[in-house]
Amino acid sequence: MFFCLSRFVSQCVALVIAISLLIPQCAKADDQWFADYAKHVKQEARKYRVPGYAMVYYQQGKTPVIEVYGKTHNDGDAVTPDTVFRLASVSKTFTAVLMAKLVRQHQLDWSTPVVSLSTTLQSQGTMNPHLTLGHIVGQSSGYMPNAYDNLIEANYPLKRVLNQLAGLKPLCEPGECYTYQNALFGVIEEYFIGNNTSYHRQLREQILYPLGMETASAGKGGLLASEQWARPHIAIARNRWREGQVESNYYRFSPAAGVNASIKDMTRWLQAMLLEFPTVVPEDVIADVTTPRVKTTREVYRRGWRDNLTDAHYGFGWRIYDYAGETLNYHGGWVKGYRADVSFSPKHRAGYVMLMNAESNLINTTTADFWKTYFQEAKRQ
Repeated sequence: MFFCLSRFVSQCVALVIAISLLIPQCAKADDQWFADYAKHVKQEARKYRVPGYAMVYYQQGKTPVIEVYGKTHNDGDAVTPDTVFRLASVSKTFTAVLMAKLVRQHQLDWSTPVVSLSTTLQSQGTMNPHLTLGHIVGQSSGYMPNAYDNLIEANYPLKRVLNQLAGLKPLCEPGECYTYQNALFGVIEEYFIGNNTSYHRQLREQILYPLGMETASAGKGGLLASEQWARPHIAIARNRWREGQVESNYYRFSPAAGVNASIKDMTRWLQAMLLEFPTVVPEDVIADVTTPRVKTTREVYRRGWRDNLTDAHYGFGWRIYDYAGETLNYHGGWVKGYRADVSFSPKHRAGYVMLMNAESNLINTTTADFWKTYFQEAKRQ
């Protein structure tokens, strides 16, 4: 009896081992296209001497595939999944979700007038009373694109930049045209300060901690306090880079460009966007921020995207693309010394992020190439 049982157990163990060996081989075969893609990106990074990057491909139901390359700086450590990068304007995706949660909690409304959010604008008395929170987060304020970014980059204080904005003449009425902004997000910063809190604190308490984004933060202090973070690199000549200093300017407007995160953190962010943490980021919040609201005509002519991008809109903190008949939610970021891309397909339950510690144009095509290949593979299955 014991012998028979032992032989049965041995056969079961052998079967389990055989299955365990088979599963990774199948998974590897399924994702060979990504291995080929990642190899190509690495070759291009070497060609252009990119200092470092991290990227992740996440398919719901599968283990996230993280690829890292290069170093945090010249004499620094190798980039790891825990290396923190600046997200630049990818921060707007976090701000949109945070504000959508506050709207859901009835603390705010998308129709809340901007003048009621900012003490600086209230004191001016010249801001359009019809300009709302939704117009800011939805990039349809009507002001000329990137209004007073030059003042941000000149390190002007928040209040001074908002004072300048108060007297600016619009190109169109709020909500009628797409006009991308950074400075206007200072209104959100002032709103939190006026309510005895901060953007940093609200983001941490409502999103970062509940999602387990352990190395994510907002603000320059958060970046510098990270155990490992990637230094910025600025181009000095073709395929040549110099390490730069982390500047404070856009951190003064953190809702626009002040969030920091590792690729491991961004994997959690993708999972949240794919509705895996509904108690933190509910389905109606995702639906709210990814609803197309204003057409972004010039997006369809982007290098690397234009052959497959047939339509483009902006929602709340997210771009919504029609990519060869597939809906793709996307946002990119660029601040001195860093580039970042985040994107996900709600239909296919998949996402992709790339973070880079250089202002390399390599990222202009990597995300488009990823989705082109992904959708081609999806059609074959």
